[in-house]
Amino acid sequence: MRVASLLICLGLAFAGPAMAVQPDEILPDAALEQRAREISSGLRCLVCQNQSIDDSDAPLAKDLRILVRERLVAGDSDRAVTDFVVARYGDFVLLRPPVNARTLALWMAPFTILAAGLLFLWRRRRMNDAPAAATPALTADEQRRLDELTRAETD
Repeated sequence: MRVASLLICLGLAFAGPAMAVQPDEILPDAALEQRAREISSGLRCLVCQNQSIDDSDAPLAKDLRILVRERLVAGDSDRAVTDFVVARYGDFVLLRPPVNARTLALWMAPFTILAAGLLFLWRRRRMNDAPAAATPALTADEQRRLDELTRAETD
């Protein structure tokens, strides 16, 4: 049992990433295919949203992979292919969208949330560390009454 588990773990350790590229999509020219893979690895699957189109089995991802390869075969540069896809689907299709006015909120959101959380914790700690409001001293009558009540309880 241990040997089988060890073999499975070793097999998984040496397994590469699963690619969804089908054999019928692969270009005969190895250089063009390599360029297609590099471009595809930077494009987001619009269905899965957290995978590149190279890693996704979604039909739209397959369509995008084919589109990338068609544009490369037509002679487009890598930049032209990426620009074509972005023009059609917007910056969201990029796994690493550019920093510009439209994506600034996307890039700044994690830092804003972190800063707000730290500010909240800092203020909360300051409130907890602040000395309690000074309570006024008891008047002579109040102290006498307190002493009477305490003596009454102990008797």
